[in-house]
This record gives sequence, structure tokens and C-alpha cells, in this order.
Amino acid sequence: MARRLAEVGPAGQGETVLIVDDEPSVRMLVTEVLEDLGYTAIEAADSVAGLKVLQSDVRIDLLVTDVGLPGGMNGRQMADAGRERRPDLKVLFITAYAENAVLGSGHLHPGMQVLTKPFVLETLASRIKDLIAET
Repeated sequence: MARRLAEVGPAGQGETVLIVDDEPSVRMLVTEVLEDLGYTAIEAADSVAGLKVLQSDVRIDLLVTDVGLPGGMNGRQMADAGRERRPDLKVLFITAYAENAVLGSGHLHPGMQVLTKPFVLETLASRIKDLIAET
């Protein structure tokens, strides 16, 4: 994995990414990709914990979240609530095809993208870099 990710190249300059997913293996995988790219990762297992981080003063340059989350709100609702405090928050939704309907395809705000599972790590890495680099 590291060899192929190296082709995407490190990019981090102190940026912090919040990963919200109820699957520990997914959080671990995304964290590994982020660290390989030079970003700092913060993990949350549900929408309540994720929103708590988004409403704090912690620097967050990108939110990577599953759409289907426990905790009372889905990933889209959590992202929208987080954007009330952080209007420029960039978001990458990771979703299974069926969950795509929750996002209301075509109704994503600027700075939001969707990555459908399963995905290759290089695609994840380049999407993360592109979103963080977007101004």
C-alpha cells in the first residue's frame, strides 16, 4: 500500500482531517492513508462524537464521513450541522451505493464530494488531497 500511495505523494502541511465512521477498520484504513500523506487524523465512531469535534475549536481542514452513522443523525446531517459553525468545511462522504440517495444526488454544496465503496486507496488519497488543496 505504501508504495502505491507514495505515487500520490505527501501533501500535508499541518492539515487535520476528522474521520467519522462506525467501522473501526475503515477509520484505521483512512487514518493510515492520511498519515502517509502527512495529515493529522482525528477519529470519531458516531455522529455525536463527530459533531462534538466539529463544534470545538480544533482545526479541521476536511471531514471524511460515512453517510450511514449511529448517533441520531447521518453523515450528511452531521456535516450540515458542522457547517453551521464552519461554513467552509470541506467534506468527503464515503458511502455504499444505496446510501447515495440520502445525499440527494446533485445537491452537494461546494467543497463536498462523494466516494462510493468499495474504493481503491489511491482514489481516496487523491480525493483528500484535491479537497484540501481546493480554495
